[in-house]
Amino acid sequence: MIEKTIKLSDADEVCEFVRAAGLCDFDIDISNERVVMDAKSLLGVMGMGIEKQLTVKYGGENLSFENVLSKYEVA
Repeated sequence: MIEKTIKLSDADEVCEFVRAAGLCDFDIDISNERVVMDAKSLLGVMGMGIEKQLTVKYGGENLSFENVLSKYEVA
């Protein structure tokens, strides 16, 4: 399982992230301190909050998704 920390700054970034996640054929979870959501759910990801650090966990490979994740990854 791969785990990365990201931060999404606005609704456009959330839409890009969810769109990229939706193209993957494996499960992707996104979480904050308390809640775990399906990363392919636009409302779920929006509900996690903007400008917060979120943890993304997934177990597959998709170059397009990796490229989007790298844009929002927190060092």
